[in-house]
Amino acid sequence: MCVSSSGFAQETLTETTAMIEEVATLDSGDTAWMLTSTALVLMMTIPGLALFYGGMVRKKNVLATTMQSFAITCLVTIIWMVIGYSLAFTDGGGLTPFVGGFSKSFLSGMSVDALSGTIPESVFMTFQLTFAIITPALITGAFADRMKFSAMMWFMGVWSILVYSPITHWVWGGGFLSTMGVLDFAGGTVVHINAGVAGIVCALVLGKRTGYGAENMAPHNLVLSLIGASMLWVGWFGFNAGSAVAANGAAGMAMAVTQIATAAAALAWMFAEWTLRGKPSILGIISGAVAGLVAITPASGYVDPMGALFIGAAAGLVCMFAAVWLKTKFGYDDSLDAFGVHGVGGFVGAILTGVFASSAIYGGDGGLLEGNAGQVWTQFVGTVATIAWSGVASFIILKVLDLTIGLRVSEEIEREGLDIGLHGEKIA
Repeated sequence: MCVSSSGFAQETLTETTAMIEEVATLDSGDTAWMLTSTALVLMMTIPGLALFYGGMVRKKNVLATTMQSFAITCLVTIIWMVIGYSLAFTDGGGLTPFVGGFSKSFLSGMSVDALSGTIPESVFMTFQLTFAIITPALITGAFADRMKFSAMMWFMGVWSILVYSPITHWVWGGGFLSTMGVLDFAGGTVVHINAGVAGIVCALVLGKRTGYGAENMAPHNLVLSLIGASMLWVGWFGFNAGSAVAANGAAGMAMAVTQIATAAAALAWMFAEWTLRGKPSILGIISGAVAGLVAITPASGYVDPMGALFIGAAAGLVCMFAAVWLKTKFGYDDSLDAFGVHGVGGFVGAILTGVFASSAIYGGDGGLLEGNAGQVWTQFVGTVATIAWSGVASFIILKVLDLTIGLRVSEEIEREGLDIGLHGEKIA
């Protein structure tokens, strides 16, 4: 039978349309999982991170510390709606390698029926919002006890727009790190290296806490920190397994390797501390667990359980070294080890993703152990780009704020406590 060219074209168009419609069909299972993941990741910041950090500061600063996480949640939500999501996940024209555009500003065009893959775009947007929230909240651990609340709000708002959204675009929004082939399943570069580097810049610019090294600055309530760390651990399943953006085998494997790496890192830190100091501490084991969560984040969609075991163990040991020895050696005051755990742990995880990536898990070329040594270099380039932009931009933002409204509370407020000095409240 003869088919005319126009008939063939029409048939092809019909088939193509059918394929597009099939791809763009909402999947209720995927949607249900992503709604759950979104709630889990939000729980990581409030109350998870708020309690984790709140328990580690002195009693006179606990309300100010938890307030930072809550206020950032509110602030970044509005910024993401107005401009952040658009800059991260739209086409930026000639600037697309570096940043998105403004077509989704104020969530323009996001209807009830709009889809992102097999889930509503509104769900995808909100899921990504929870990442945008926790990243600046992590930074607060580096400058705990000494930044003005007003300066903190300005810094986090500007930082979210100028640093977080562009780096998100580089990796997940079609930017240059994505086209290079950088593997970052759930935020090793976007979230953890980014936050850790910004944190150490904040710590250096603000300087040490008054009395640092001479006064007792031990955590006031490690029960709160343990509860917060536990919420972070549970919520991280939404963080990593949710980054599959589907209820499928990739999500299941991401969940499994997250559990394994976290446990391995917690034990590695605990046993190392036990060996060196004679006693295993609560602060040590929960810090190790968070280090494992951080390090497995970029790798969670690319490695098998054995890879996760090695990544977790390495993260526990290296992050303990950074938080205990490195900080003492160089004398910087990273109050709650935001850089030591998130910056260093994110770097370890990103590089080891290039070593342990398994083609059987994600269908790509694998990593160093499968003969693809170039993936390690690609991962390294991704970390360097993130470190450079986050570091330089954070420094500039801080310096501008210091020259205008000032960054640091007075010594009087710092000694009295930020709870009373900044918020007029205190814990009895």
